[in-house]
Amino acid sequence: MGPLQGIKILDLSRILAGPWATQLLADYGADVWKIERPGVGDDTRHWGPPFLKDRDGVETTESAYFLSTNRGKRSLVLDITAEPGQAAIRKLVVEADILVENYKVGGLAKYGLDYDSLAKLNPQLIYCSITGFGQTGPDASLAGYDAMVQARGGLMSITGEPDGVPGAGPQKVGVAVADLMAGMYAVSAILAALHHRDKTGQGQQIDIGLLDTQVAWLANQNMNYLVGGVAPSRQGTAHPNIVPYQALPTRDGFIMLAVGNDRQFSACCEVLGEPGLVSDPRFLTNRLRVEYRDQLIPLLESCFKTKTTAEWSQLLGQVKVPCGPINTLAEVFDDRQIKARQMQFDLPHPVAGTVPQVANPVKFSATPIVYPLAPPLLGADTESVLKSLLDD
Repeated sequence: MGPLQGIKILDLSRILAGPWATQLLADYGADVWKIERPGVGDDTRHWGPPFLKDRDGVETTESAYFLSTNRGKRSLVLDITAEPGQAAIRKLVVEADILVENYKVGGLAKYGLDYDSLAKLNPQLIYCSITGFGQTGPDASLAGYDAMVQARGGLMSITGEPDGVPGAGPQKVGVAVADLMAGMYAVSAILAALHHRDKTGQGQQIDIGLLDTQVAWLANQNMNYLVGGVAPSRQGTAHPNIVPYQALPTRDGFIMLAVGNDRQFSACCEVLGEPGLVSDPRFLTNRLRVEYRDQLIPLLESCFKTKTTAEWSQLLGQVKVPCGPINTLAEVFDDRQIKARQMQFDLPHPVAGTVPQVANPVKFSATPIVYPLAPPLLGADTESVLKSLLDD
């Protein structure tokens, strides 16, 4: 079984950031109790189309969105606004190691389900709160949504085509990366808190804000600004610190070229039939290539247009210059490496027969990941889980 076998998680989160974190922990072997609203469930159950089809090809109410982030969990329908639901949560808390929630700041206090209240029942509880803006600060009470956080946190200012070219303007990323990264930070924080608890016996509350995490993971772009004093701008597919490192047009499409050092640049120019570019004083080093980016890129574009993406990928691959096609998802899941790594698989599903899933990318040597449960039907485990607690 997984490395977190025996760990119990009470999941009061909805949408994406919290469920992404708890799905990852479930993949690692934790037992996750997902608490959902009666009759409605997690909002994302209804975020479609597309919806899963049953064995007869009839569309169900299980959305692809929900199916992407809730495998390995048990669904319990509980009304936490009523005393019976609150009492059930308290019973679960006594048994749980971790609680994950993403209600507005103070939203669970009125039900007696806040950290201070529940820590009295289980002092070893690790209570992870994921909100838009964290538990403190002037905007702590505001709701947070991924798109607004991508915008406010600076990501959209560096994503999209630069001003003055076709399609210019800020863009959000094609998936909810602010939510996903908050979920990933939550997982690492929870595992760190588990380690601390193992040494001390002490639980704690973890405070994660989407805006904080969005700012934190801008990495080199943050430091480009803090060190250089100039706010980075949108550069399309280009890299702010490395040249050439961007998508270039080919005879039949585009290729993503990722030249990371001078050797690779020299090899690239040899393959292109332009060895003179290597000795050109404007392009001798990466620093110079960044400075003279606008002069180098048009020269490379004219070269790349002479062959197809596949031809350039093969030729450049032979001399170890990183590059590749810009795949659609259909091409991604048909990719030989993705297939070899078994990144797509199916799980048994009570209505559809099977449901497709995307594998966890982590490969453990001693505790390989297993996937015992498909994303659950609403309330499928309420009776069995609560009955086991009452029997105990």
